Amino acid sequence: MLKKLYAEFIGTFWLVLGGCGSAVLATGNLDVGIGWLGVSLAFGLTVLTMAYAVGGISGGHFNPAVSLGLMVAGKFDRAELIPYWIAQVLGAIAAGFILWIIANGAEGFSSAGNFALNGYGLASPGGYGLFAALVCEIVMTAMFLLIILGATSKGVPAGFAPIAIGLGLTLIHLISIPVTNTSVNPARSTGVALFGGGTAMLQLWLFWVAPLAGGALGAIIWKMIEPDQSEDAN
Repeated sequence: MLKKLYAEFIGTFWLVLGGCGSAVLATGNLDVGIGWLGVSLAFGLTVLTMAYAVGGISGGHFNPAVSLGLMVAGKFDRAELIPYWIAQVLGAIAAGFILWIIANGAEGFSSAGNFALNGYGLASPGGYGLFAALVCEIVMTAMFLLIILGATSKGVPAGFAPIAIGLGLTLIHLISIPVTNTSVNPARSTGVALFGGGTAMLQLWLFWVAPLAGGALGAIIWKMIEPDQSEDAN
């Protein structure tokens, strides 16, 4: 069990450092900055690389909403849920701290409102309100769970799931960065909100409630459409 928790810590650490780090460190220069497309790819690549690196140890969740969704779908032991959540959040906070140290190496940097934070209203990149943010996060997380459950189901070619999952997360970011700066992951939101403070902390509740609800919803939908393996075997 301890090795699983270490793997979840490391995987979530890399997700936040790679995804949020790309947003904080690599988007500011108008001539060479990577923009929203680059940030979207960075998040997808963190999941893809860590799924291959440590997914065989822990299952490669790196996200409390994914762990909850897998539990609802009957693919994950409920006794391991809270320990996974703790490891994921601690990994995200550790990454946020490392990123904060690096970013503060630039003169005049301030993490307040400038730290890959999730938000709605005035804190939304596109000015989207609370209801739009809530719907967006629920739907995007539900679709993420459907991708994960489908890509890892029986009958799907083995070894390709991390690619589908990573590209799925990339697409989710391409859609929803303008709305909420894309969470779909409570640990990711928490890891940077602690260092961005202010509005990010006040709005953090939504980026726990909506992804968790979306993760459970995605699992419920998958259970409705999941192929019956016993029928396939006949």
